[in-house]
Parts: sequence; C-alpha cells; structure tokens
Amino acid sequence: MVDKLVIVESPAKANTIKKFLGGKSKVVASMGHIRDLPKSKMGIDIEHDFEPQYINIRGKAPLINSLKKDAKNAKKVYLATDPDREGEAIAWHLAYLLGIDQNSICRVTFNEITKDAVKSAMQNPRQIDLNLTDAQQARRVIDRIVGYKISPVLWKKVKRGLSAGRVQSVAVALIVEREEEIEKFVPEEYWNIYLKASDKKTKTKFDCKFIGKDKKKMELHCKEDVDKVLADLEGAKYQVVDIKKGEKKRNPAPPFTTSTMQQEASRKLNFAIKKTMSVAQGLYEGIKLPEQGTTGLITYMRTDSTRISEEARAASKEHITKTYGDNYYENRFFKTKGDAQDAHEAIRPTYIHITPESIKEYLTPDQYKLYRLIYNRFIASQMAAAVFDTVAVSIDGNNYNFRANGQTLKFKGFMTLYIEGEDVQKEEDFTQIPELEVGEEVKKEKIESKQSFTEPPPRYTEASLVKTLEEKGIGRPSTYAPTITTILARRYIEKIQKQLVPTDLGKIVNKLLIENFSNVINVQFTAKMEEEFDKVAEGQEKWKDVIREFYGPFEQVVEKVEKELEHVKLEYEESDVQCEKCGRMMVIKYGKYGKFLACPGYPECQNAKPIIETIDVPCPKCGSVVQVRKTKKKRTFYICENNYEDNPNRCTYISWNKPKPGEVFVENEDATEIEKETKTKAKKEAAKKTTKKKTTKTTKKAKK
Repeated sequence: MVDKLVIVESPAKANTIKKFLGGKSKVVASMGHIRDLPKSKMGIDIEHDFEPQYINIRGKAPLINSLKKDAKNAKKVYLATDPDREGEAIAWHLAYLLGIDQNSICRVTFNEITKDAVKSAMQNPRQIDLNLTDAQQARRVIDRIVGYKISPVLWKKVKRGLSAGRVQSVAVALIVEREEEIEKFVPEEYWNIYLKASDKKTKTKFDCKFIGKDKKKMELHCKEDVDKVLADLEGAKYQVVDIKKGEKKRNPAPPFTTSTMQQEASRKLNFAIKKTMSVAQGLYEGIKLPEQGTTGLITYMRTDSTRISEEARAASKEHITKTYGDNYYENRFFKTKGDAQDAHEAIRPTYIHITPESIKEYLTPDQYKLYRLIYNRFIASQMAAAVFDTVAVSIDGNNYNFRANGQTLKFKGFMTLYIEGEDVQKEEDFTQIPELEVGEEVKKEKIESKQSFTEPPPRYTEASLVKTLEEKGIGRPSTYAPTITTILARRYIEKIQKQLVPTDLGKIVNKLLIENFSNVINVQFTAKMEEEFDKVAEGQEKWKDVIREFYGPFEQVVEKVEKELEHVKLEYEESDVQCEKCGRMMVIKYGKYGKFLACPGYPECQNAKPIIETIDVPCPKCGSVVQVRKTKKKRTFYICENNYEDNPNRCTYISWNKPKPGEVFVENEDATEIEKETKTKAKKEAAKKTTKKKTTKTTKKAKK
C-alpha cells in the first residue's frame, strides 16, 4: 500500500510530478475526462430539473478499473487535475467513481510544475470547489441543449451533418458580417502630397507630408484638388515655422494570457490556435532534460490573468540586471481586466535560468519557438521602457503647411529582447531630420502627389478573431481553439492565406440562425451567459436557476421555427468541368478532405473526382503541367502530372519548392521524403478500411 495516490490528467504531467514526491507516493493519469454526457443523445433530463445523465466514457473501463484498484491500495487519494473549471469538474467525476467524499480534503492544484509548487500544493490540499464544478456543468448543459435542439432543425431544413453552438455560431456570424462589410465597401479616393526638402547647410534630404492651408487641415479627394495646390506652390519658398522636440517612451506588453499567446504565436510563428495550445500543453507538463529529468517549463497555459508571483518577479530582476544591467530593469505591475478569473498567474517560464538557447537541442523546433516566445515576452515585460528622441518640424510654403516627423531610438530597453506583433501594420511616417532652426529656409528637391483609396476592413485571421472574441466577452481561454477547429471542420469557414473566409454553406447556415434564433445566436447573449457562469463559479447564483431562466423562452423559439421554417435548398457552385458519364456540368462540394467535383445528377449519376490545383509554370523536366498537392502533414509539394507509377512515359519531377520559369531540372532528395509521407498516408487509410471490414464481420458474427 502506498501513502499517497496522486491523480493528474496526463502521463507526461505524471512523470514530471513523480520525481518530486518520492517513493511512497504513486502518480497516475486519468487521461483527461473519464465521465461525460453521452454522444448518442442529449443526456439532459429536461423534465427532472435538467439533471445531467453522465456516463463513463466508452473505452475507458480498463483505466477506471485500474484507478479504482490504485485508490484501494492507497492510504490517501489526491486529485491533482488541471487548475481550472474543467479540471475541477474532472476531479469531481473522479471522486464520484472512486467513492471519495466530495467534501473531504482531497483536491490539490498548482499553477506550475516545479518542486516547490508541487510540495506546497500537497501540504495545502482543499475540498473540491463545487461552485467551479457547477459553473462547468452550467456551460456544458446549456451548450448541449443549444446544440442538440438547434442542430436537428438544420438537418431537417438544410442538410444532415450540420451543427450549431452558442459560441461557434457567433464566431461564424462575426466572420460572415466582416465579409459582408467587405463586399458592401465602396472605396473612396484620396490624395497625399509629399515634399522632399533639404537643409542648405548640410544638404541632408528629408521628407515632409502635406497637412493643409493656413494652419487648417485640408483633405484632397481628387486630382483637381491636388493640381490646384501644386499650382499655388509653383515658385514657393519653404520656411521652417516651428520645431517641437520631445521624448517618447514605449512600454513593454504584459506577459502572456491564453488569448494573447494564441494571437502572438499566430502572428510571429504562423501557428494555428490549436497547434499553439498543443505545444504549450507539452511545455507545461514537462520536457525531459539531461540533468533535471522531466521538467515543466511554463506555468499553466489557460489563464486570463497578467499577475505574476513575487518569486518570479525576483528571479526576472536578477536575470535582467545580470544580463543587461541595472538600468534595464523596471518593477512592473500589470492590471488584469475586470472580468478575468485571475485564478492563475500569467503564462511565464517556471525557471528563469533555463533559457531557450540552453535547452534548444532537447526541444522540437515548435517547442523551442513557442518557449522562446513565452520566455522573451515575460522577461521583456519586466524591463525598462524604450526611449525615443522625437522632433516635429512644421514648414510653410505660400501659406500651405507641411510637416516632417522624426524619431531616434535613444535607449532600447525592452526592445533589446522583444517587440509585440500587430494584426495590421501601422503606417508611421518617420524621416531622419537634420538640425534646423525656426525661420530657416529649406530647399525643395522635389514635390510629388500620390493617389490612394480607402480600404475595407481586413478579414479575420485566427489571431484577430480570438482578439475580438475576448474583447466581446465570448467564450473563455479554453474555448477559442476548439471553436475555431469546429467551424473549420464543419466547412462553415475556410482558411485562405491565413484569412478566415465564410463558405456559401456558412453564409446560408448563419442567415438561417440569425433570422430564427437571434435571441441565442448573438454576441450579447453569449457574453451574458459567460457572466452568468462566472457568478455561478463565485457562488452568487445556482447553476440550475441559470438553466431554467434560459430554457423556457428558448424552447418556445425552437418549436416555432420547426413548424414555420421552410426547407432551404443548398445551391452548389457550378464548375467548368463536364461530367464524362452523363454530360452535366459538375459542381463543387465539400467533403472530409476538402473540395471535390461531383455530378449534380446524384443519385442517378454518382461520378465524383478530386479538384487538382495546377500552376502556370511548366514542368522543368518535360514541360507538362505541374500539380499542387499536400502530404498527410498538410505540407505542399509540386509534382508533374505525368509522375505516376503506371505511366510508361513517367516523368520523375517532384519537389517541395515551386518551380520557377526557365528553371533547369536537377535530381534531388525531395522525392524520397515526399513519397514516404504520401505513401504512409495511403497505407494508414488502407489499414483503417481493413480494420473496419474486420470489425463489421465480427459484429455480424456476434449478432448471429
């Protein structure tokens, strides 16, 4: 019998914690959730006060039996699942299955997997926080009711396989609304005038921008306006009328929260939100290092707080002053937004002395990139501001006003290490300005005009969508990744060069939901529900009261829509490819692996074929068409259309790199690597089919 059994969520986390607790303790993993609502039905007993009908997750019976056996052979069981609402709910389910009194002192949590944090948590266990589990139940139940009540309406009125959700449908609505804004946008013409001047002493050239006339701002909307200004400036003398010098400070960004980490990893590393969370999970649970063993490198990655511990603050001070100097350190406190749960710290490195470069060889490339981003962001957040010397020079010519702005970096501060990325790059006009004096005349080198047009708002990227969802109070840190994954998988949106674009299906479903379920599928309702869940978590409201208040009006709307809504016919986009079997023009449809061509005569004609993308550049080896394909890892490669095994005149051209016009073909090693990735995919798919056939045969035999 062991003294302590500690149950965590993942094996990696278990391995990291084992080394801190010694031989008399056993650490095992629940592998995430072990009980949940059934997949085959709603699983909410509406008539009996919305009681959830939890079941053991299919396939986890051996694990549950093993956990029960371990619990019987332990003097004390501690539930150390993740320190958030979902983790609290998993602990509550574990207590139920293992026969542990939910009011007993059995729950331990830690924000970072370090020796001190784990030992401190084990010395200060607590009861399961039933307010947190109730908040999670409220979210789960409402989302299940919304999904299971609205989705069947979509199946009946549009087509099977569609789904709706309290958060996912609002995310789609935001993307569709943005696309409509772009489509309706009417560009407006505007002009700028630029003066290139030079001082007469040093001949240094600098740029000035037109501001207006007689100290009043003036907008130029057409070429006629520009021509009039340029005509008035013929022969003008340009004189310095004002010089303003100053100093500007730029402060560092706070350490990461979940959403800011997702946004920055998208901008700087080109990581999808789902990938960011997966890599961060691995860094949190532990990486095997040669001297330390399995080590958790970052604090818990689901948080909306920017708070940091005093120990981390002291460690960062020591590192900064030692590495950069005393003048680079500044003791900073960041204000956490009002509705943040603030249960955890910000995302930061657990050990400041473990720099990204020192362990690079033990990390995967993706782990290194994300750890470096988290590490540098945190250290920079505790560094001094960057300081700029600024100068603004006003120049007049024939009563027309120009301005030149300049700035010089005086002290790098935090910018030595880290600069925050931006979704949309700001257009900042800065020029190197020579030493000038008020009243001094400058020489006109040239003057030119530039025509521009206003641009529509940009499409959402994953980063900007997460930012908007957070700003509007929709969802919580743990919901952003699965939300985006779901709407991509449902083909409501597609990703084109990092931009999220609604599909025709997404537009149709969104229109149907907005017109018929506007009281549920809207930003205000979704944000309000998050506030209600927060009140439940704080013990201010009972979770079933929240469900009751929501359900009555919602059920009435569903019943009305089911009766009154007519069937919506999906119109598929017609291609320019003719069906070789029946002569109809094939249409573009979406399947599990993306777009494909299908005959509109289905089911009479079941012809279908993949859509193959090609490029304009001919094959460097034989001059045929080059196709664009993807491997199982979604890596793009280029292959000649004649490169297939049964072709007697096979061309062997295949490459990771897009061929260039006039490129001479050189045999390379790409072929072996690409074929390995593509053949592995084919083998796995064939193996799945074989397994499925065997399972079907076994099931039939069992039934007989």
